[in-house]
Amino acid sequence: MKKQLIECVPNFSEGNDMTIIRQITDRIETVDGVKLLDVDPGKATNRTVVTFVGAPEEVIEAAFRAVKKASELIDMSKHHGEHPRFGATDVCPLVPVANITMDEVAVFARKLGKRIGDELCIPVYCYENAAFDSKRKNLAYCRSGEYEGLKDKITKPEWKPDFGPAKFNERSGATAVGARDFLIAVNFNLNTTSVRRANAIAFDVREAGRPKREGNPVTGKIVLDEKGNQAMIPGTLKATKAIGWYIEEYGIAQVSVNMTNIGITPLHIAFEEVTRKAMDRGLRVTGTEIVGLVPASSIIEAGKYFLKKQQRSIGVDEKEIIKIAIKSMGLDDLKPFRPEEKIIEYLIEEKGGKKLMNMTCTGFANETASESPAPGGGSISAFMGALGVALGTMVANLSSHKPGWDERWEEFSNWAEKGQKLKDDLLFLVDEDTNAFNQIMIAMGLPKKTEEEKVARKKAMEDATKYAIQIPFRVMETCFKGMEIAKAMAETGNPNSVSDAGVGALALRSGVMGAFLNVKINSGGLDDKKFVTDILAKGKKIEEKVMAMEKSILEIVNGKIKQKG
Repeated sequence: MKKQLIECVPNFSEGNDMTIIRQITDRIETVDGVKLLDVDPGKATNRTVVTFVGAPEEVIEAAFRAVKKASELIDMSKHHGEHPRFGATDVCPLVPVANITMDEVAVFARKLGKRIGDELCIPVYCYENAAFDSKRKNLAYCRSGEYEGLKDKITKPEWKPDFGPAKFNERSGATAVGARDFLIAVNFNLNTTSVRRANAIAFDVREAGRPKREGNPVTGKIVLDEKGNQAMIPGTLKATKAIGWYIEEYGIAQVSVNMTNIGITPLHIAFEEVTRKAMDRGLRVTGTEIVGLVPASSIIEAGKYFLKKQQRSIGVDEKEIIKIAIKSMGLDDLKPFRPEEKIIEYLIEEKGGKKLMNMTCTGFANETASESPAPGGGSISAFMGALGVALGTMVANLSSHKPGWDERWEEFSNWAEKGQKLKDDLLFLVDEDTNAFNQIMIAMGLPKKTEEEKVARKKAMEDATKYAIQIPFRVMETCFKGMEIAKAMAETGNPNSVSDAGVGALALRSGVMGAFLNVKINSGGLDDKKFVTDILAKGKKIEEKVMAMEKSILEIVNGKIKQKG
């Protein structure tokens, strides 16, 4: 139900001519649904790092257009720069941001690589998680010899490209296309001006650690390993690089950390470890500065971590979780941390548009009562269900914080977290039911003069009607899942709120029955009778189960109310 998002960070071998750079980024912006986030040219490296984000298909289309334009404008035979490179588009990594797995991103990376190889005749090497060969996981290995060595190595069997011709492309070189983890650059603020102390903490935590020495850890003789290389004492945080520095603007020292795999070392774990190492050295982390953007998952995961440390329910609204993360890590220590500017999903969130869930309660009721056919019974059923599961979630949160029930806070927190997820799903379905209705209206308005138009219109009507059946059916399924929470809270939740659990059950039952009416009325015009028969049978079972659960829950609720009386 939630939109998949990936980030693309292509590096182009041009960092001085802004006219060329702008023509490349202009091609990215021709793709609807893709948002250009950053353009970072480097003169010494003669290289520009571009960042954009969007849905997977749109992102790889934008990436292809950018690679194509770069191949037209950049001549690698004349390129010079400080940074290693072997192509006009040197690297083009795809990064999972939201609701998509690394394996799925790797498939999109290979799809992009194949298209670049086939259509542009540029040799492509797949690296990191998109690599076909374990050796090629390492970007440095793929790029070894750089552009100047490409002519000789590309004809060797072991250097056959994954896509594209095994032939030297003098103008464009080669491109490495990969799938990698999201990188976060973060600075931890210290209550000191000492770069030496900041560096000591950086060496404590970074994966590479510090050189091993005999005797004095600072001035002692460096120890060599059995291969004659400098021996290292590993740091405590995997997949991190770190250094200490002084920031004159703020008058403080910072530990600057590059987190290369947030799946291995999440943001909040890095914060906790730097804080611990700082305290060991008599220092304190006063706050955190995130450089650039961050995926919502990192901040939400951090907020939940700190709520759990406080033995508080994590089944609260996303905005509250983010607020806890900001305060816990001091993200607003040096300047305001605005989620809508720093969190990728919030930054690219579509603004405007008429959404029912953006209305006030009064506005929503008035819109429902107007002469407009939408929102109709499907949207109202979803909203009733959302309110029902919200009541069950409220009882869970109240129970989690009830004095004397401290040992059970996690049990109720788990119920509340489930409830928040179901509530958000149902709120999404409120608007999606109206969208489904609108799709039918659009299909009805399609031309039907020619036989071809009639066939196309009929298919569009069938598809739109099917979707208008599937949405209220999802409402039924989701409301039914919410009944489990209502029952659990009636049985074990805060007895002072047992009536709220009962009202929640009533609303959820009404959501199921109301949505089923919409399933049935929309099924009447569908040609696919097998689909109709199957979904009506499934709907009937859900309706019967929810009515039985409602009866059971109300018996519990009324029994407890009677006991209190």
